[in-house]
Amino acid sequence: LALNPWDVILCISGTIISCENAIVVVVIFYTPAFRAPMFLLIGSLATADLLAGLGLILHFAFVYFIPSEAVSLVTVGLLVTSFTASVSSLLTITIDRYLSLYNALTYYSERTVTRTYIMLILTWGASVCYGLLPIVGWNCLKEPSTCSIVKPLTKNHLIILSVSFFMVFAVMLQLYVQICKIVCRHAHQIAVQRHFLASSHYVTTRKGIATLAVILGTFASCWLPFAIYCLLGDSSSPALYTYVTLLPATYNSMINPVIYAFRNQEIQKVLWTVCCGCFSSAMPFRSRSPSDV
Repeated sequence: LALNPWDVILCISGTIISCENAIVVVVIFYTPAFRAPMFLLIGSLATADLLAGLGLILHFAFVYFIPSEAVSLVTVGLLVTSFTASVSSLLTITIDRYLSLYNALTYYSERTVTRTYIMLILTWGASVCYGLLPIVGWNCLKEPSTCSIVKPLTKNHLIILSVSFFMVFAVMLQLYVQICKIVCRHAHQIAVQRHFLASSHYVTTRKGIATLAVILGTFASCWLPFAIYCLLGDSSSPALYTYVTLLPATYNSMINPVIYAFRNQEIQKVLWTVCCGCFSSAMPFRSRSPSDV
């Protein structure tokens, strides 16, 4: 099989994604202080992106070194599961951020922990179900005419995934709009109570809204092109269009650790102590709201 440069690029992307998210997973797993709900959700996101990166590497290896229809179904199923879990984990983080602001007084309670575990179970349960569909028979190996732009997924399967993505995106957009309203209201109240200048209130509000815009804008710019093309394209569409839209989607898994993990001050402290060779898993941390993460 002739080597496709696009497959090489996806494999390199998968390697970078795996390395980045492996660091986040190891730090959260081996640091007892990171057992708060927000860190569990960040860990879920990092795990999903790690599996996505490994899936890209395995898919490349099996396509070019061990070509097999059965193995192809497994690797594609892994990619569907991991990317679905990644997008779903972003939704759970958004929900957690919104609830931490909306129910600030009751956020730090056992109820929050229970809700977090329920969201994680639903996230991974639905993702695994989506990923098992091509393995249990919902594929186009026997009927090539039903293939989508991503073989061996069927057109109907990809439509379901795309529609699910648009639903997740719509919910995230609505939640971030509500978060912006709450942030603006809180900033105004603090400015009034502490007699801050109107310019200070404006700068604080603008900074918060800009951060949320970057988060949502990055997610949309990475995934929307591929989601739209999944609805418009079919098996006869040029493979180039699939690669051009799929590559930015993989970049989302590359950017997620930077936005949700490496910006976190507690994770930064652990990484710095590891680099200095003075790692202590029992080091104390200041509890923060997920809205600050």
